[in-house]
Amino acid sequence: MKDQLQDFIQYMIVEKGLSKNTIQSYERDLKSYIDYLTKVETINQVCEVQRLHIMQFFQHLKQQGKSAKTIARHTSSIRSFHHYLMRSRICAQDPTEHLTTPKSEKKLPKVLNVEEIEALLESPDLTKKSGLRDKAMLEVLYGTGMRVSECINLNTDDINLDMGFIKCRGKGNKERIIPIGRTASEVISQYLRQNTGRKAGEHALFLNHHGRRLSRQGFWKILKALADRARIEKELTPHTLRHSFATHLLENGADLRAVQEMLGHADISTTQIYTHVSTKRIREVYSQFHPRA
Repeated sequence: MKDQLQDFIQYMIVEKGLSKNTIQSYERDLKSYIDYLTKVETINQVCEVQRLHIMQFFQHLKQQGKSAKTIARHTSSIRSFHHYLMRSRICAQDPTEHLTTPKSEKKLPKVLNVEEIEALLESPDLTKKSGLRDKAMLEVLYGTGMRVSECINLNTDDINLDMGFIKCRGKGNKERIIPIGRTASEVISQYLRQNTGRKAGEHALFLNHHGRRLSRQGFWKILKALADRARIEKELTPHTLRHSFATHLLENGADLRAVQEMLGHADISTTQIYTHVSTKRIREVYSQFHPRA
């Protein structure tokens, strides 16, 4: 089964053009699935898998305390894998046919308010060489709503400061154009002028102290340090800035379709969760300030 898994992963890379993170997620889910089939169900041939085995695997995940969201993601990975096996004529049947996907609980995304965002954006120490880079990254993330993976994969030629936009490659290597504000443009311009430690042939916009492209782990450490410096007590993840970007736009009257385009969501229902956040905020304001609330 491991050979079929590697063939499937190669197919997803070459034919589907999925991002590195998505591929890693598929591979991780399917390795745990195959491990269960071989060790618990004692199945060694992928075409022997039946719907019952998959349902028992889901039960196994539940017993391990996995969330409905995690199980739903496994379902998607397993379904894609078996669809591939049948289309490739490796297996004659698809055991995922009529398989129901567990409904994941919808949690409202955590966001920072405007004052917390301001404190975070002012937290980089501009007396340090890394200060301008850190400020530029925060301005780009909050100013565009990019995913962290999209931000650290930016190259210098993806930025057009004269026209005021950034070219971004999202999931499935889909390209989108996002406008950037004057503040972000000015900080990026200062950072590029100051940045003299770039290694030969390195095109990345945001660099680590070795002059190479910054990693996700590197950014995460920077963000945690800046959040401490800004004295932000809320749980903060790299995605929090993306959530805050979308929520603040909608709270100020932005069009939902425009926000969808900027976030790079394929389905507008994904973007609609931010309208719930905005509604929740309106209720809080009403309860706090209206005399009859």
